[in-house]
Amino acid sequence: MTQSNKAFKIIQIVPQLPPSVNGLGDYAINLALQLQKDYQMETIFIVGDRYWQGANEIEGFPIKKLENSTAEALLSSLVPKEKHSTLAPEAPVILHYVGYGYAQRGCPVWLVEGLELWKTQNINSHLVTMFHEVYASGKPWTSAFWLSSLQKTLASRLTVVSDRCFTSKELYAEILYKLSQGKQKKIPAIPVFSNIAEPKQVPALAKRQRHLVVFGGTSNRLQVYNNSSSVLSRTCKLLEIEKIIDIGPPVDLNFSYIDSIPIIKMGQQPAAKISETLLNSLVGFLNYNSDYLAKSGIFAAYCAHGLLPVSVQYSAFTIDGIEPGKHYWCLNAQSISLDNWEQLQAIADNAFAWYQTHNLSVHAKIFATYLEYLREKK
Repeated sequence: MTQSNKAFKIIQIVPQLPPSVNGLGDYAINLALQLQKDYQMETIFIVGDRYWQGANEIEGFPIKKLENSTAEALLSSLVPKEKHSTLAPEAPVILHYVGYGYAQRGCPVWLVEGLELWKTQNINSHLVTMFHEVYASGKPWTSAFWLSSLQKTLASRLTVVSDRCFTSKELYAEILYKLSQGKQKKIPAIPVFSNIAEPKQVPALAKRQRHLVVFGGTSNRLQVYNNSSSVLSRTCKLLEIEKIIDIGPPVDLNFSYIDSIPIIKMGQQPAAKISETLLNSLVGFLNYNSDYLAKSGIFAAYCAHGLLPVSVQYSAFTIDGIEPGKHYWCLNAQSISLDNWEQLQAIADNAFAWYQTHNLSVHAKIFATYLEYLREKK
């Protein structure tokens, strides 16, 4: 891929950015930084959540917040009338799509209509959509059930209006391919990267402290403590864990120990501090649908830092290249001797190697390959 010394402007549309605690926002910022570093591509952010509160730039990248959730507001932001606007009229757009990020019920009709108008009115426009979600489903008494048809229609319209589509799961890629009505010939599935750094080297498990990490947002960690405490306890006993390190927004727990093992509440920490803690710990514990680990930033962080990933849930199949027993340990499905460090290390090594196939640099290269093609056409 040839690289130009001239900065190439691109636009990334996101629901929110920091200071909001949002993995998708962190994903977009890290992608912007890597595209800037490796390919001299300069991002301009458009924030779609009109209630978002934040600065007008982040990491040196300008931010434009939509004041209204309307197609017209989006269109005017993509095609600015101001002579001195930071937005580039013909800059290609990367849309980070998750319906619930742009609309309370997961149906951002205004967003899709705005992009359709923009594409219709600007023949040189280019849209790349990263589908972090496709559409929801649920029980008949939930809104997700009744709105899934509209969500599916909006996803279909986005695949048609997009010049290129990416997603994080092979299942999503198959669904989107069918929804695209022949527009998309191939939709790559790229598991998410770690938003918490990517160390080049990781210490062996035997050289780490006997610490178990529970990391993530409030709901993910409560899922661990409230719904899988027995598995957590057994894991700690089998691996002779000395401390449980809790990292993330405060959670309301009425206990400070699992059996006799203390829970050290670190709270929210800078990425560098989290990375240091992960590198020094033995186990990364999570209770997450194992069919969707490819889109879990928590699992990605554990893999990138060479921990032994331990999952409460496990699949009977290999999904997105992730095989139970090979890329994560399942307490209820595997029997591992405490002195079999080779077997434990093999799982951590496999998880680390799997992660390298789609790390941040790989993500940036995939996006840049298509964006570079647009640069050369100009």
